[in-house]
Amino acid sequence: MARRFQRFSDIDSSSKSEIDISPLIDVVFILLIFFIVTTVFVEETGVEINKPRAATQEDLERNSILIGVTRDGEVFYGGREIGVTGVRPTVSRLLKQETMPVIIQADRTTPTEATVSVLDEARLAGAVSVFVSTVND
Repeated sequence: MARRFQRFSDIDSSSKSEIDISPLIDVVFILLIFFIVTTVFVEETGVEINKPRAATQEDLERNSILIGVTRDGEVFYGGREIGVTGVRPTVSRLLKQETMPVIIQADRTTPTEATVSVLDEARLAGAVSVFVSTVND
């Protein structure tokens, strides 16, 4: 009578199966790249601002140009002091990439003249929407 069943001890030890995880690693890397590419990075002003209060405050979109004005009238973008003269080239360079609003984060004790100068420079750079950031009551 022919032998129909093999015992487990007779199976060749070289035919053991292994789990191939390289497709899993590929999928993880593709997901990581997808999330990095679709993430919106907001560049903060880099200075601490004590904003004024406003009753008519509205939330704006996350993708915007943030410019900080300190109480001494210093102007910051991305953690660097750019001065009032640096607002126009910075805003125009960023608007070439994408149309977005400019948000001025001025300290509540900032002289009005400094805030208006930054607002004018942003408008002269081609910004259609320029806002002043405030704190909600």
